[in-house]
Amino acid sequence: MKKLNFLFILFLLTSFITDAKHFEFTPLATEAYQKAMSLRIEEAKKDISKIKREDPNNKIVYFIENYIDFFTVFINEDKSEFKKLEKNKYPRLKQIRKGDSNSPYYLYSQAEIKLQWALARLKFKQYLNAFNEVSDAYHLLKRNEKKFPDFVANKKSLGMLHAIIGTIPDKYKWGVKLLSGMTGNIKQGKKEMEEILIYAQSHPFMFEEETLVMYAFLVLHLKDDMESAWDIIQNKKLDPKTNPLVCFALGNIALHTGKNDLAIEILENRPLGSHYAKFHFLDYMLGLSKLYRLDKDANQYLLKYVENFHGQNYIKEAYQKLAWYELIQGNEINYLHYIKFCKTEGAKIIGGDKNAEKEAKAKQIPNMVLLKARLLFDGGYYERALKLLKRRTISDFETQKDQLEYAYRLARLTHNTGKYDKAIIFYQTTINEGKNASYYFACNAALQIGRIYESKKDLNKAKEFFNLCLSIKPDEYRNSLHQKAKAGLNRISN
Repeated sequence: MKKLNFLFILFLLTSFITDAKHFEFTPLATEAYQKAMSLRIEEAKKDISKIKREDPNNKIVYFIENYIDFFTVFINEDKSEFKKLEKNKYPRLKQIRKGDSNSPYYLYSQAEIKLQWALARLKFKQYLNAFNEVSDAYHLLKRNEKKFPDFVANKKSLGMLHAIIGTIPDKYKWGVKLLSGMTGNIKQGKKEMEEILIYAQSHPFMFEEETLVMYAFLVLHLKDDMESAWDIIQNKKLDPKTNPLVCFALGNIALHTGKNDLAIEILENRPLGSHYAKFHFLDYMLGLSKLYRLDKDANQYLLKYVENFHGQNYIKEAYQKLAWYELIQGNEINYLHYIKFCKTEGAKIIGGDKNAEKEAKAKQIPNMVLLKARLLFDGGYYERALKLLKRRTISDFETQKDQLEYAYRLARLTHNTGKYDKAIIFYQTTINEGKNASYYFACNAALQIGRIYESKKDLNKAKEFFNLCLSIKPDEYRNSLHQKAKAGLNRISN
């Protein structure tokens, strides 16, 4: 009888353990996560369905499932799709809250889901809701960090949040802290993400690829260190030929670091096929990088983007780039054909789209020489661009805009070829003549002088020009330029 009771108790305990709601990256859950991160969405969905059938108490499945909705919304930018998929958020959080509260994934997965939906909301200008979700996520991560200090995944998102908070000007930080309790700086965020990458060198880490990409973007955009960003993103664990998201990350950083030929190579070899989700933005990136090189087939990829992408961002800008392509081919009529779509197609949320619409409404055809120089500069072809401009003088340009741009382009080119003193003279001319104009040239000129002085360790002069950048308020690119100036001020104050 005692033996029977013991077996019965053992059976109850075994049943309890089996039924316990847990968080576990089983082999199948790991595979589902990796497929979601590679945009093999349908395959990931099948794995998730299998986990729900065979391992119904494993709550990690809802965390992985949210990645699929996030990527779908973030890449497609379809408002009706966003409204439909957003309804999955609360049921998933409810399922996760039924899980084991003593698991480090209990709070972590809730925070990550909130962060993902906050990012998705930014696509649709839901700024207040996004801010609230970021604040919620921050506090969940801080609680999890206190409860599980050795759970390194906390540092991935906290590191990025701390760094982004660090770009907020000091005069506004008190408000953010008062409203949300969030604090941080770039140095802190960078250190936290570095700790993860050091940890991953000797320990298997599920989110290593995510961290590498986030860290590279942090170093590029907030630390303004192009070479380090490129070195980071070239990690052997990141394969752009098998993962469209990695292809996007490598291609994007190559484009931003003057490695345009490499960007083209990466984007031309991107993974294709029906088992990958459509990622039309890669066509836009390839068309843009080919335009920077003045390639004859750049228009093919830009046309592909506007014909197939049904979201809202970069549409106006893509039509603008198609117009520019036609102009540098000498087809002014075709330029006029494409530029008019900048007024009617796409949304006006991001700076590039706003500027494209502004160009269309201004009805001023760009100067072809300056346009070619601009494109070549953006692609990192500095000698080709300098050769083009050295054949001209400022008197060859009639309008104030073109004369300003001529000085500005010479400044950018001499800066990027290491002639800093000469660059400062051209930048200062741009500021003197253009600080009250609506164009972005003077604002960016001040930012760039600040960066030059920062590199020379003359922090007082750097601060002076970063603040000058913030005082100039152009109609074009204002937000992004001011954000970079704020990041600069944050760097030199830490």
